[in-house]
Amino acid sequence: MADIRSLFATRLYRARLNDFGDVDPAELAASCYSIAEDDEAGQDWCETEGYPGYTSYASLTDLPWRFPIFEAVKKALDKHVQAFAKDLEFDLAGRSLVLEDLWINILPEGGTHGSHIHPHSVISGTTYVAMPEGTSALKLEDPRLAMMMAAPTRKKDCREELRSFVYVKPDVGDVLLWESWLRHEVPMNMSEDDRISVSFNYKWE
Repeated sequence: MADIRSLFATRLYRARLNDFGDVDPAELAASCYSIAEDDEAGQDWCETEGYPGYTSYASLTDLPWRFPIFEAVKKALDKHVQAFAKDLEFDLAGRSLVLEDLWINILPEGGTHGSHIHPHSVISGTTYVAMPEGTSALKLEDPRLAMMMAAPTRKKDCREELRSFVYVKPDVGDVLLWESWLRHEVPMNMSEDDRISVSFNYKWE
């Protein structure tokens, strides 16, 4: 009988943010809206760049320092990232994975986040603050896709590990982590309500 193994695994970490903390989702959502309302630089950037909704990515780089609730988020994320790094069996050589940046995303009806990676980081991820019914899942792309050349498409019901794209529908309070080279996107928000998340990168230093 043939010996068939799966090689070069792509790991996805999913857990509850509050497994390592005590963050009130309603308070976090209210804080996101309050920050978005006051962040004129962020609003201007979104308008100039044609960015749907609001993001603090290009305007506020110190949310954990400015707002206690984001410091609580950071402390929880530090522990989640540590757990994921252990699963990935990284040899950190006495160094640490530390938070590089953390930002708010408020995606309105019709908004999308195009396919992208996070260069220069090790682990990236998102924690979910508001996920209204009908909003978009996270779409993850097989990193081998560009190498498949003349391969036929997979069967629609093929095993998850063999799919070219995997859609993950997180719940409010979930945290998802992946290695930063994994291409991902947020398809169009089909809900009338905002999809709110907090994304982040961790670097090795």
